[in-house]
Amino acid sequence: MITVKVLGTGTSQGVPVVACECNVCQSRDQKDQRLRTSVMVETPQNVIVIDAGPDFRQQMLREKVTRLDAILITHNHKDHIGGIDDVRAFNWIQKKPMDIYGSESSLKTIRKDFAYAFGEDKYPGVPQINLYTISGEPFHVNNDSIIPIAALHGSMPVLGFRIGGFSYLTDASYIEPEEFDKLRGSKVVIINALRKEQHHSHFNLQQATEILQELQPEKGYITHISHQMGFHHEINNLLPSGIELSYDGLQISL
Repeated sequence: MITVKVLGTGTSQGVPVVACECNVCQSRDQKDQRLRTSVMVETPQNVIVIDAGPDFRQQMLREKVTRLDAILITHNHKDHIGGIDDVRAFNWIQKKPMDIYGSESSLKTIRKDFAYAFGEDKYPGVPQINLYTISGEPFHVNNDSIIPIAALHGSMPVLGFRIGGFSYLTDASYIEPEEFDKLRGSKVVIINALRKEQHHSHFNLQQATEILQELQPEKGYITHISHQMGFHHEINNLLPSGIELSYDGLQISL
């Protein structure tokens, strides 16, 4: 059994956006309030988080997470790696470094942004991190096999991940057919859609919906949602059966 907890569903600025007075940013509906995009996947062997953005600490506290085995990184933008320093708490509790998996470029940025964690003369208490480079081949975290899914975020390579019957792809605007095939047969798929209008580096709502309709998972969810999308309840009413906007705190079992 796999349990997926949606930690955040917002864009790089989150929702509400700082200083924005639009109706969505002023909404009191909790489903319109979105931390930076991330999910946690629990299997019988592991607790794995995909992306640790600036809201990582808040997300871990909200979900009362006391164990974390690994972090998978989709790409090196700050809204996906900005919270890595807070693995220090898990270092202390679990008495071991945190294993982080990502592309060569993502890990290069992590080494640069958190250089104090990799220096020879480390300050006591800096995060303890093991970095593992992944490419297109499946890899294992303990006994869980994980399939990387390559896509493009504009012109930037990014990774999605498939763990058993669950597939996750965010910050994508294009995916090659052979990579798309890795999503087929998934029971649950979470994919990004920034807004209704076209965007140069993200799927829009129509594109994400068409992808999910082609894949035909048991359940399809949309994430990485900006305030430009509109109100959660209004957009959900427009979506085909079996497809929904995800929201912070959503829990999925498969």
